[in-house]
Amino acid sequence: MGQKVALVTGGTGGIGTAICKELADMDYKVASNYRNEEKAQAWKKKRADEGYEFILVEGDVCDYEACGRMVAEIEEQAGPVDVLINNAGITRDTTFHKMDPSQWTDVINTDLSSVYNVTRHVIEGMRERRFGRVVNIASINGQRGQYGQANYAAAKAGMHGFSMALAQESAKHGITVNTVSPGYIATDMVMAVPERVREKIVAQIPMGRLGYPEDVAHVVGFLVSDKACFITGANLSVNGGHYMGW
Repeated sequence: MGQKVALVTGGTGGIGTAICKELADMDYKVASNYRNEEKAQAWKKKRADEGYEFILVEGDVCDYEACGRMVAEIEEQAGPVDVLINNAGITRDTTFHKMDPSQWTDVINTDLSSVYNVTRHVIEGMRERRFGRVVNIASINGQRGQYGQANYAAAKAGMHGFSMALAQESAKHGITVNTVSPGYIATDMVMAVPERVREKIVAQIPMGRLGYPEDVAHVVGFLVSDKACFITGANLSVNGGHYMGW
């Protein structure tokens, strides 16, 4: 049997890059999408310099038809998608009473509707082959809410509702669907926050540090492995104890 194929949306970001590397190290053929070709090619070259070869395909996760073309191109180049990591996401933070419609719809479309747009194009193939792994990258703020993030918290909470429903539909077809909810991770976006603000965040984390992208990637790697074949509909928190729930 040949290499399994994994698609990681938003793979050129901080967490996405770590997930792509983790899956490549597990001997997957790994593909991701891009919207800006110049940035994508620079990312691809940097990864090649590190010894990784990834497939990059243009694809706007907010556009259902574009996602169909993206999946078709990946499958033409690499084969059927066995593993899908829905990782693409953005923020448009502001308090709700100041939030304009575009700030709401941009986040909902990119962070939540994208999960439908991409998963819908791979799920039937997974059902036919009676194997699949879907992992949705949500957030601690989908679990506990966050001031100024009504749009983001709603989208990330919605991702796990999606996971639980699709997990029930897909279990008998050999497909698992799970959520990973990272806390504050030391990506470029978080490290760009003023140091005094980061210090306040770290002070709330029992482990006393920000997470690393690899902390998230290792959990994703476990969930797509055969060792996790009896786990589905779960939400695994990767937050250093910052938020604890059942």
